[in-house]
Amino acid sequence: MEHEIQQFLTYMAAERGASANTISAYRNDLAQLRSYFVEQHQQDDDQSAGMPIEEIDVEQLQEYIVHLREQQYAAATVARKVAAVKSLFSYLHGEGLIDVNPAEQLSSPRVGRSLPRTLTIQEVDALLEQPSRWDTPEAARDQAMLEMLYATGMRVSEFVSLDLSSIELQGQRASVRCVGKGRRERLIPIHSAAVAALHHYLQEARPKLARGRREVALFINRRGERLTRQGVWLIIKNYAEAAGISGVTPHTLRHSFATHLLRGAAPLRNVQELMGHANISTTQLYTQLTNEHLRDVYDRAHPRAS
Repeated sequence: MEHEIQQFLTYMAAERGASANTISAYRNDLAQLRSYFVEQHQQDDDQSAGMPIEEIDVEQLQEYIVHLREQQYAAATVARKVAAVKSLFSYLHGEGLIDVNPAEQLSSPRVGRSLPRTLTIQEVDALLEQPSRWDTPEAARDQAMLEMLYATGMRVSEFVSLDLSSIELQGQRASVRCVGKGRRERLIPIHSAAVAALHHYLQEARPKLARGRREVALFINRRGERLTRQGVWLIIKNYAEAAGISGVTPHTLRHSFATHLLRGAAPLRNVQELMGHANISTTQLYTQLTNEHLRDVYDRAHPRAS
């Protein structure tokens, strides 16, 4: 099974253009599938090579799902793992590597789409004020980083992949070019406050952080190397705690970006383009947050609503 899984991962990366994060998630979920069947085969036949993948049937896959539920995984996690299994067997069947797709009729847990966590505008302001309390190169970088994330709504994986050549700060149309899921490229405007923070970072702080290194990454750490996803998450977490806000991640700023644009009457299609969503249904999720906000305003403002 290990060989077939590797073939599938290569296909996803080379032909489907899946991101490194997606490939990593598939690899972990399918490694768990392989381990399960290796263990089952050892119990049945006292062998270690594992069950040949072409011998796996739908009943055995259903037993695997029961096994996942017994591990007390969340429904969303089980659904993700089942989706990985279905993708693997669909690929193998499509390539003619197995005669029958045992996962074709496989059902996965129904997962309701929960509304994303967003910040109020006041919370965003409080968060963005935090780096200004320090006069260090790291603080200048962090100011630019926070402004940039909220100004563009980029995914953190897109953000850490930015190079110096990704931004255009001259003239009246400052923008950033990023590559999102499926290697789709989009151009996002940058407002003046973010441009000012970026100028300060690039001119004053980044040269001190670079320490003479010829690093092409836009945002770098104190060693002069590209900032990582984990590094960004930790920076935001620390500033959020200092601002008295809990549960803030880079994606919280992305959710807030979309919600605040829609509340400001930005057209849904434009927000979809800025967010890099392949389907508008994903963007429509944020309209529920906007509707909740309108309901709160209505309840506070209407004389009979109290």
